[in-house]
Amino acid sequence: DEAKLERPVMKHRAILGSVERMFAILLEHYNGKWPLWLNPRQAIVCCVSANSLTYAKEVHAQIRAAGFHVDIDMTDRTIQKRVREAQLAQFNYILVVGAKEAESGKVSLRVRDRADLSTESIADVIARFNDEVASFQ
Repeated sequence: DEAKLERPVMKHRAILGSVERMFAILLEHYNGKWPLWLNPRQAIVCCVSANSLTYAKEVHAQIRAAGFHVDIDMTDRTIQKRVREAQLAQFNYILVVGAKEAESGKVSLRVRDRADLSTESIADVIARFNDEVASFQ
């Protein structure tokens, strides 16, 4: 009957299901270790002591201004615990700053899957992040 108005009813929507499947595929593909361009936890700044906290905040602000997601760990735990927790949280990069780094204007850079440290300037770190993001586009 065309004169009678009927309301259509949708019994199933696959929009959220497809997002969940895509998320599961990405998790499986990267084994839970997101690349820098996809990770909401891209970097963390860990300061060695309270004396280097102001420099850690400067590093945090510069990297955030460059458009990257960066956190700062200002807790009173030991630096080993902070670095270990950052690794377990799957941050791509861990930036360790202390008095020596504050004097030189650099940071000790630690990559998530490697234990070796390299000392780089903040501009070099930002350039490294930009290069890594550009390589995935």
